[in-house]
Amino acid sequence: MAAEVDGPFKKALVPILLPEKCYDRLFVQWDLLHVPCLKILLSKGLGLGIVAGSLLVKLPQIFKILGAKSAEGLSLQSVMLELVALTGTMVYSITNNFPFSSWGEALFLTLQTITICFLVMHYRGETVKGVAFLACYALVLLVLLSSLTPLAVVTLLQASNVPAVVMGKLLQAATNYHNGHTGQLSAITVFLLFGGSLARIFTSIQETGDPLMAGVFVVSSLCNGLIAAQVLFYWNAKPAHKQKKEQ
Repeated sequence: MAAEVDGPFKKALVPILLPEKCYDRLFVQWDLLHVPCLKILLSKGLGLGIVAGSLLVKLPQIFKILGAKSAEGLSLQSVMLELVALTGTMVYSITNNFPFSSWGEALFLTLQTITICFLVMHYRGETVKGVAFLACYALVLLVLLSSLTPLAVVTLLQASNVPAVVMGKLLQAATNYHNGHTGQLSAITVFLLFGGSLARIFTSIQETGDPLMAGVFVVSSLCNGLIAAQVLFYWNAKPAHKQKKEQ
């Protein structure tokens, strides 16, 4: 009976969350305080949780733009720089064959960020420009993922994530400060991004051992924290045109 229960349980954990040796250590030998295996389990669990959560992270932002039929308060330059950073992480991870659980959210966040870029252009009356942007991005991505792009270029792209993240978030922060409110910026999306980037510091160290990946997430966490702080600070602030309507 124990073997029958152990079979499906083991299949659910190995190799998705644990290597077989760690499964045996934790659930056969019942060494539940074995720190190295617990770190692997925590890292894999967090990583897959972040990937799953990333499917929904930016949907509140997308729905907020669609509902308002406006992208007021969003910096297009900031969104594009975030797209550069996400693309760099995705291409670098694929090229280095990192586990999907260590970078998978970059794929889903990239798709959602592209959508936001297009919506910002669309609601600014630049729909044709938005369609051209989508086509150009797809072409560039194909080239980056092909054998035409040397590893050194991919590594340089990942290294450029730090200034891209910093500049992107500072542009958004400056926009918020200038406007005196956060406009159509979604608080849910901002806080989810902040929490996810914090968790990624641990998982990137544990699963990839790549200091470049970990460094990007440290910087990302600091920048996301700044935007999260602004969302809280401007929580009750409203755009000037809305204030006039209410008066």
